[in-house]
Amino acid sequence: MIANEEYAYEMSTREIMRELGVELVDLEGESCCGSPIRSLNTRLWLYLAARNLSLAERTGLDVLCLCSGCFESLLEAKHFLENNEALKKWVNEALSLEGLEYTGRCEVKHLVQVLHDDLGVGRLREHVKKELKGLKLASHPGCHLLRPSKVLRADDPEDPRKLDELIEASGAEAIDYPEKLDCCGAGLLLMKPEGTMSFAGTKLKTLAAREVDGLVTVCPACHVVFDKRQGAISRQVGVDKRIPIIYYPQLLGLAFGIEPERLGIHLNSSPVEQILSKI
Repeated sequence: MIANEEYAYEMSTREIMRELGVELVDLEGESCCGSPIRSLNTRLWLYLAARNLSLAERTGLDVLCLCSGCFESLLEAKHFLENNEALKKWVNEALSLEGLEYTGRCEVKHLVQVLHDDLGVGRLREHVKKELKGLKLASHPGCHLLRPSKVLRADDPEDPRKLDELIEASGAEAIDYPEKLDCCGAGLLLMKPEGTMSFAGTKLKTLAAREVDGLVTVCPACHVVFDKRQGAISRQVGVDKRIPIIYYPQLLGLAFGIEPERLGIHLNSSPVEQILSKI
């Protein structure tokens, strides 16, 4: 598993996987996936991505990504290297200094794929101890889980359903809404924060009007925007209602009967206590 800087996301993932009987192996020696420098230095991005993949290959295991940005970065790097022998040769020459080699053997999977496709919704339901009936939740799949769709993605880029089906495995209702596929604007946060506020604010306005009980995320960047920046965004776009933002494994963990603190619920900045009060 690729580690994550959002502690609540990683904590809750470890808890639900333990409940499901899945052993997670930390990738020793991993580094950044390279995504932040991709537009500045393509070769360095490919090297960093291939380095992580080669470390995973050495374990004989596939890669589990919690971060959709890492998922997109590693998948895109695999695509580049599998279709450009010259780049692959250059990368392997660089990796050889560490005694590593990239072959392309391991698969890269997002948490949504592992839970929905590999384990299955039925298996998740078997572990539910407290159905979250009565909760009306919206999903935010996020861009990098689905696009660019020329490279195999985790779900249908035009009509993603997997996260909604995972939400419903908890007993909650997953609602549909027109802005479901809209970007959160995280990519603009440092350079043009007003753009982020516009993107995220549009979605928050819609969800406030629909009176949802919360928004479910599976990407740390998206979560940070909606959860930690919600106050500033809401003030900017004129939304009075605060909306609980919760990671999917946190939601599933609650349905599994796991204590909220073990799921990192206390680390969320949005009013997730509203969700706790309804279950």
